[in-house]
Amino acid sequence: MSTTVWNDGRSISLAKGDTATCEALKAGQLYAIFLYNASGEDHDIPVNVNIGNGYPPKTVTVPGTTGNKGLAALALVSGSNTQTVSISISDQQSGGKVDAWIGSVGMPTNTSGINNMPLPFNGDTNSYGKRDRYYAVPESRWYQLTISSPQNQFISVQFIENKAKVFINNPVGDPGNVIIPTGTVTEGADYEIIKPKDLPQTITYDDQGSGRQKVWMNADSQQNSSNSTIVAQYL
Repeated sequence: MSTTVWNDGRSISLAKGDTATCEALKAGQLYAIFLYNASGEDHDIPVNVNIGNGYPPKTVTVPGTTGNKGLAALALVSGSNTQTVSISISDQQSGGKVDAWIGSVGMPTNTSGINNMPLPFNGDTNSYGKRDRYYAVPESRWYQLTISSPQNQFISVQFIENKAKVFINNPVGDPGNVIIPTGTVTEGADYEIIKPKDLPQTITYDDQGSGRQKVWMNADSQQNSSNSTIVAQYL
């Protein structure tokens, strides 16, 4: 059993009985806590997410997997609700182990263990693997973002200050099982789920730059990220 100070949102591992607390959330920003089942066994792990006395805690079920090959579960937290978030695994959870990090336009501030890279807006194809975090400040003009993956239920997230877009290629099942809002965070107001319009393997999304930073993060396993790509290009 251990308690981790997690103010930098870095990549950490939690086992049963462990707690990690971040006290550095900022008002006006939306955060996602990325939770991966790292137990190597095919059983789900419940993770408690607590944002303070003003809101009930949430339990996020991190999908079971073998060989650390599962997708992430995402807990969405608003810095306008709280400065502090804690995650924990019950000491009754036999064999449970979870890898976790915090994503936003400003997190993690310690990117050790995360592939933190600028996203070029030149039409080049970039690989999109587990632990990949791309960032950019798009010019104030239209651009097109293309995310492609041959894998079922490939999930990635775009952050811009207090909003998030969750992209799901080849959607199957209910994404609500792995996307868990906390506090006042609601779909439609704070985050949007975007699925393919035509070909299920490709999401093409047009947007405008505004001089603000945007961040894109993979929320899937390395195996399920095979041949997945992200492309940005001005129109």
